[in-house]
Amino acid sequence: MELARSAHVDTFCRDNLPPPAQWPELLFDLPELRYPERLNCATALLDDVVAEHGPDRPCLRTDDVVWTYGELLARANQVAHLLTDELGVVPGQRVLLRGPNNPWLVACWFAVLKAGGVAVTTVPLLRTSELEQLVQLTRSSLALCDARFAADLAPVAEAAGFPVATYGGGGDDDLVARTADLPTTFDDVDTAADDVALLAPTSGSTGVPKITMHFHRDVLAIADTFGRHHVQGRADDVFTGTPPLGFTFGLGGLLVFPLRVGASVLLIEKATPVQLAEAVARHGVTVLFTAPTGYRAMLRGGCERHLTGVRRAVSAGEHLPTWVWEEFRARTGISLIDGIGSTEMLHVFVSAADDDIRAGATGRPVPGFVATVLDDDGRPAPAGVPGRLAVKGPTGCRYLADARQTVYVQDGWNITGDTYVRDADGYFWYRARSDDMIISSGYNIGAPEVEQALDQHADVLECAVVGRPDADRGQIVHAVVVLRDGVVGDAAKVAELQDFVKQRIAPYKYPRSVEFAAELPRTSTGKVQRYRLREPQHTA
Repeated sequence: MELARSAHVDTFCRDNLPPPAQWPELLFDLPELRYPERLNCATALLDDVVAEHGPDRPCLRTDDVVWTYGELLARANQVAHLLTDELGVVPGQRVLLRGPNNPWLVACWFAVLKAGGVAVTTVPLLRTSELEQLVQLTRSSLALCDARFAADLAPVAEAAGFPVATYGGGGDDDLVARTADLPTTFDDVDTAADDVALLAPTSGSTGVPKITMHFHRDVLAIADTFGRHHVQGRADDVFTGTPPLGFTFGLGGLLVFPLRVGASVLLIEKATPVQLAEAVARHGVTVLFTAPTGYRAMLRGGCERHLTGVRRAVSAGEHLPTWVWEEFRARTGISLIDGIGSTEMLHVFVSAADDDIRAGATGRPVPGFVATVLDDDGRPAPAGVPGRLAVKGPTGCRYLADARQTVYVQDGWNITGDTYVRDADGYFWYRARSDDMIISSGYNIGAPEVEQALDQHADVLECAVVGRPDADRGQIVHAVVVLRDGVVGDAAKVAELQDFVKQRIAPYKYPRSVEFAAELPRTSTGKVQRYRLREPQHTA
């Protein structure tokens, strides 16, 4: 596929796209997916909405403030001026974003794209070593960071020699103060629709995260497929949910989808499921995004009285058990919209809504996508036979300079790493992950990454990490650890190892279950028999 003329002065992203022969086949069959050659998704999602609906429409909400579309536009433009006029950002330059879901993070995201930069999305729980990896892989040369989350980033920035502009901390050097008197209008860079807009890291299933590359048109495509046909947002909706904007699930559901239709979004930095339900009632939320774990916890907390105003509720990030869907429907009247997506595809590509839902099934391909189940030889498997889920659509996997591109993309298909069964009616039914990824409470956790952290402990001789079924979280991270001679494996050692992992990688990745063994079970060729480790009360 021939790319349009790029607006990027810094050509790093386009230079590091996979070779064209390794791209998946892209589909633009729907009329709404035929975008113009020149496109800046920030202009489409913000400036164009203000032009259509006016500047006074509520846009970003918290418990403390409400920003209108006009206010968000003005602040994004001011930050864009700071980036270009004072910090020297040029089109194509990567800018790392770090912070919880709040209005200033959104303003910074828009500012980067307006300036023609490339947003490197991160979640605030990442630790220094993880941030260091991302900076090295993406060659980021600037960061915009919530002041409360700057400590872990500081040594990375110092080593790399790039500036960090913090917001929300007060003082004259704070981004909020530095932008207060800057112009509130900005000429958005005339990017190509296929210029890279986002670099989104995966969860590091092999210890080194894969960096996915998404174009400006991809950002709109997720809104014009899953957002338009299943979420069906309206201008009078109030969206909210728990996924961080640093995850593509959150970026779509809590930013791209609502702004595409002129709706508003309640941004919540942190909340338990019960607190989320209370916020839904307090702010009149009508569209809700969270993981199955969250919906289960709401049921257990008796939160159905808080959800009476919700008309659309989306579940993704992990498998939705049938009983959760059925009980949630019985107690709230809401039919949860299940879906599967991936960072590589940017958002959800198989789902079902309303009368199309079959409880227990993930659904059928979202309009704009096609999907199949492949056998071990790469041929479509018959109905009812498990195989590898494969998808094509308007978005697709493009890893940043990564040999693993040929693993995810095969014969034009995106191979998601999930085992599915397709029935005779075209519904897809989840069976398991087909790799070492653990999906717990909606978070993707790479088992090798947790193993790598544990291996750094002086008392760990070797270890293996797997996912075990859990009623509350879907799966939990379970570690089987072989300790060096003379070290006692007791409750204190479990807590010590858990704390050790939390200090080295994002805390949500720590092993909630730790088991000590004399040795790991292996095949005759020395390969760890992970299926045995998934069994309760494993014995070596």
